Amino acid sequence: MIWGLAFVVSKIGLRELSPAMICALRFVVAAIPCLFVPKPKIAWSLLIAIGLSLFLAQFLAQNYGLAHGVPPGLMSVIVQMQALFTVALAALVLGEWPTRAQIIGLGIAVVGLTMICGTVGYDFSVQTFALSMVSPVAFAIGNLLLRRSGDVKMFDLTAWLSIVPPLPLLVLVFATEGAGPAMHSLLNVSWAGIACILFLGIISTSAAYGAWGHLLRSYTAAQVVPFALLVPFTAALSSSMVFGETFGPMRLGGMMIVVAGIAVMLLLGRTRAVPKIAS
Repeated sequence: MIWGLAFVVSKIGLRELSPAMICALRFVVAAIPCLFVPKPKIAWSLLIAIGLSLFLAQFLAQNYGLAHGVPPGLMSVIVQMQALFTVALAALVLGEWPTRAQIIGLGIAVVGLTMICGTVGYDFSVQTFALSMVSPVAFAIGNLLLRRSGDVKMFDLTAWLSIVPPLPLLVLVFATEGAGPAMHSLLNVSWAGIACILFLGIISTSAAYGAWGHLLRSYTAAQVVPFALLVPFTAALSSSMVFGETFGPMRLGGMMIVVAGIAVMLLLGRTRAVPKIAS
């Protein structure tokens, strides 16, 4: 629910700030706990790799798509393609093969997501779609890298991961927008814009990713990832209420099929918990 709402919140914030700027400010806020919590015992190279993939690449691509015409409901569907990439990469890289029931359930869910995509107008360019697809790929890579973090406190790890994106993003902002326009947009943010940044940094990043990372380390990717397929429901409903994004019988049917696919994966495709991974 939090991640679904975050698409609408991001769209609102992008009315005032550029994709790179709002992304940088989001992680500045999320990194504040670093002043009070110790750095987790993981290598800097792994910390930077996770921060660049799971945080910087994923959300910069999301923000770019939202800023260039992709509706929040459709963007949430695009991002949830990370389920396919995560399970596929887990099988290829970790040898963590899903069960037959989980494969069938994932296939059913993909049919539902495809139906949902077909109900939204394609009012954006091929370039925008291609860059938006970077988000689920980066999400999937970050998911698997996160599994290598070992037995660390996820709140602490999320905070320290958040120190990675701001500097390169701010460099990108000043290089592409210029110092004057960038500072002007930053100094003239409304209270609504500030509220969006705080929600994205504190709730959608620190709280939600702490829970997500803990689940990925405790269970197999095929068990955890299906829950993220519920994100489009919240995103579509909230986008419909705020922006008037519409969905008819086909989209509702797609949502029901997604739920059916999740039920197959979770109820018929149970697997043993993933073993501890050495840090």
